[in-house]
Parts: sequence; C-alpha cells; structure tokens
Amino acid sequence: MPGAAQGVLWEAASRWLAAFESALGAPDQPELGRLFRADAHWRDLLAFGWAVTTDSGAQKVVEELKRRAAGSGASGFQVEARRTPPRRVTRAGVEVTEAIFRFETAVGRGQGVVRLMDDGKAWTLLTALDEIKGHEESVGSRRPHGEAYSRDFRGPNWLDKRKAASAYADRDPVALIVGGGHAGLSIAARLKQLGVEALIVDRHPRVGDNWRKRYHALTLHNQVHVNHLPYLPFPANWPVYIPKDKLAGWFEAYAEIMELDYWTGTEFVGGNYDERAGRWTVELKRDGAKRTMRPKHLILATGVSTIPRKPELPGLKHFRGRVVHSHEYDEATSWAGRDAIVVGTGNSGHDIAQDLHTNGARVTLVQRSPTLILNIEPSAQLVYALYGEGIPTEDCDLITTANPLALQRQYHRLTAAQSRELDKPLSDALTRVGFRIDTEDRTGWQFKYLDRGGGYYFNVGCSDLIVEKKIRLEQHSGLEGFVANGAKTRSGEVIPADLVVLATGYLGQEHLVRKLFGDAVADRVGPIWGFDEGTQELRNMWMPTGQPGLWFIAGSFAQCRIYSKYLAMQVKAREAGLVR
Repeated sequence: MPGAAQGVLWEAASRWLAAFESALGAPDQPELGRLFRADAHWRDLLAFGWAVTTDSGAQKVVEELKRRAAGSGASGFQVEARRTPPRRVTRAGVEVTEAIFRFETAVGRGQGVVRLMDDGKAWTLLTALDEIKGHEESVGSRRPHGEAYSRDFRGPNWLDKRKAASAYADRDPVALIVGGGHAGLSIAARLKQLGVEALIVDRHPRVGDNWRKRYHALTLHNQVHVNHLPYLPFPANWPVYIPKDKLAGWFEAYAEIMELDYWTGTEFVGGNYDERAGRWTVELKRDGAKRTMRPKHLILATGVSTIPRKPELPGLKHFRGRVVHSHEYDEATSWAGRDAIVVGTGNSGHDIAQDLHTNGARVTLVQRSPTLILNIEPSAQLVYALYGEGIPTEDCDLITTANPLALQRQYHRLTAAQSRELDKPLSDALTRVGFRIDTEDRTGWQFKYLDRGGGYYFNVGCSDLIVEKKIRLEQHSGLEGFVANGAKTRSGEVIPADLVVLATGYLGQEHLVRKLFGDAVADRVGPIWGFDEGTQELRNMWMPTGQPGLWFIAGSFAQCRIYSKYLAMQVKAREAGLVR
C-alpha cells in the first residue's frame, strides 16, 4: 500500500483509539456509545475481568465496557508499530480498516484488533491480555541465563536436574495434564514459560504415539503453516501436508526441546476434588504401579474425540470376521485380496476405505447419514485464507481471535457457498451414484467441527473411487443387517466381508468426565464443546468450568496454539493470587 494511503489508515485507527481511551476514562459520558456501530461486537480475552467473553450490539458492548473496564487502569491505546500495520481488508464480506493495537491495564499488557467502517465507527473490537505484569513468559530477553549449568562444576548438571524435576519423587505438579497430543504439549509449553510446574501423563508408550499408531496412510488435511505449535514453528522445508509419522517425531522432539515433563505409559484412572484444600487427589497407573498425586489444576487435553462411539448395528454380533473401530485400525496390507466393509463416511471412513482399496482389498463403504464433501484443494483450505495473506503467524492468530461468533458464521457461509460452486461437478457425480450430500448446513465444514466434531470429508481421492465404482457404496438403510460372513441387503444379497471397520466417530468429552469423576462432577460441568449461543463461546473450553480446578483444552492445532496462552495465564493468575 502506498505510504500516503497507509498513513491515512494509521491516522484513522490512532484517532479512534485515542477517543476510545478518553471515553473509557469518562464512562458516564455518552462519547463511548458514539464510537460503535449498532451491530458492533466486543470480544475480550482476560484483559478486563479474567474471562473469555463476547458481547454484541452497541448498547450491550458499551454497558459491559463501562462495567468491566472501570478501575482497570486501561491506558496507552495505540497502533502497534511492531505488528502488521493498519490495512484495508475484507472480513465476512465487508470491507473494513483493520488495525492491531496495544494497551496496558493495572494488571497486564494487552493487545487487540479493531475494525473500523467508513463512518469511523468500530464494527468489531478485540481486547486480549498478552502478559501479566510481574509474571511474564521466560522467553527472549527473559530467558534463563543457564550459568549454573556451565559454571557450577561441583553440582548436578542440566541433565541431572531435568531428570530429578521430571520424576516428581518429592512433590506434586501444580498442574496435571491428561493427554500428550498437540493440546497437551501446547498448554504444557505455555505453563512452562510462566513458571508453573506441569506434568503431562499419556497412556501411550512413546511421545507422539497418538499419531504414530494411526492408520498407515494418514496425513494432516490442512496445511503446514496453520499447524505450528507454540514457540517453535515447523521447519521451512516441511511438506505442505504433514505425514503422521513425521508429526509424531516432531512431538517427541518438541517435548525434549521445550523441556516438558512427560510421563508415557501412564494411565489416568480418576480423581476427587477437595474443596477445602483446593486440590485434586488423583490416581495414576505407571508401569504397573499406582501413584497418587495432589495437583491444584487438572487439565484434560484428550481431544474433542474421546471415547469411541460403537453403535449397535443389527446382526453385528453374529459377524465372524474382525471388527475394529477406526481408532484401532492401523494398516491395510494384511487385507489385500480380501473383503472389507467400512461403516461411516467422515474423513476417517473415506481415508480407511481408500487405504484398503489401494492395498488390494475389495471395499464397500456404508453411508449412515448425509455427509459434506469438499475437495482438499482449494475448497477445504479456503477457511485458512488469512494465513496465506503474508503476515506473521502471531498476527494471524490475533486477527482470528478477533472474530466473534456472528462474523465467523457469516464468513463460513460465504466460504461454504464458494466451496459448493467449486465442488459442484464432484457433488453431482457422487449424487448420481447414490451418495447423499449434506446440503442442510450452509456454514461449511469448520462449523460442523466446532458444533459436533465431524460430518465431512476432504476428498483426497476416495470420492473419485466411489464415482468410478471402484469402491462400492451402500446406504445403511438398504442393509437388513450383518450376518456371519458379511452384510445382507434388503434385496437378499450378501456383501462378503472379512473385516468391518466402524468409522462411527466418538462420544463427547462429557462422557469421559462422567467416567473419570462421576455423575456429580459431570453434571456440574455440563456439555463440553459446541457453541453456547448465550456466551457465543465454545462451552467449557480454556476457561473455568463448573468444577473448580478442572480445565479443558481441545481442537485444532491453531486453536490449541492460540488458546493455550489464555488458559495458561488463567492458571498463573490463580497461582499468583490475582484471581480466587
């Protein structure tokens, strides 16, 4: 953008921020209301009140700003010179001036994003805590000196200290993290930099096994630049779509490089919370031995998908072949020349069917409900367009968090419409062979993920095999049930099978909570994941729950990278006595 035009945008953003700061200092005056459009939204991440909240409508926004920002000491609102400069962009189909800014409160330093319309009023505002004063992350200029490791020749060296610290022989961690995938690694790394002792426990024998042990052909279905972990981006020479084993190796290296305390081969059995002491009593099983720990914070990082869903399919108990859920499926070579039935048409079902077919199996794919189908390129990647705009990942992350629920929905409606047009030839071809395309939900695949954790497939070739009838398609409604040697159709044909794969998804995390902690805790917490229309936020994610000391982190790599920061600061604030 030419310098003069850039200067105009910078001045417009600076003028609005100055007026906003002045209005916050005089909350009883009407100036604050004049700064926002009638359909304005304000999203706040811990900056004013230690909560993750969204407010919509100018009246509500102004009311909440007056209530929560009063006495906060908010000042120093100015365009952030070290970040992406103000620019004209289109968000959710609307052209706006978008500016990243910084500010301070009595508690911390913040950053945010404002989007201004042509009338100079704000359409959306994000305020986010970036760091707590006196409790900043130990990175960059605040990194440890390491003098003791190199100059104290008499004492234990770095490795000795790491082994002793990670053993937890004489103490308990402040936070116990259950699950060592990208969610667990992300929150552990964030807590580490804030000086909060955190231990990851994972049932697998090796770091990265949650990816390493998945089916042979698996790769990530979104692109590398979206999927970095905190502090340590993937190398610049990594492939666009990361293979599972490469990712598993990265997880193992990441845990070592970031000095994360990580116990493999450790099962979390369950626990109880002591309200008076403000601690959990939890039981672990490690190498056949039991260990009781009393952490203050328990963070479940077990993913959106937890307990496998295994529906009662008619006659399946009579089937004499092998039955596995998709999470148990690992390789296809032993099924060459044999018959397989895959039940379910989400990403896993399609990928497993394609894997089996490619390795010489005769495959039937059974569809139980309509499924949204997108080609992996470009359709499935459209929602990540921001990360292709050439600005730093940290700026993309901040801009992403600036999108309230209403804008997210509008943006995804637009991208979904674009995807439908791009993929119409594929959808028409699938419809002709009897595949049922999901046309009801118009907000696209990502909202299916956010609302229910699935219901879509990114086509990397399986849809083409179905169209070409190289993979047989059957509707579940057309099956009478399973029999000893396969599945019987309502017309009387028996579809032979040696293997049945149930790609039928997973139960929600609330089921895991009930299993681990009992009905009282599960009822206190309530539903997990999916949007709460009142708060406009994902339910019980990266924020306090109805059960003190119990936290959840889940979602995509990007979600965990972004929100692990805010979850970690909430834990630190409680340890520092800033929040009760």
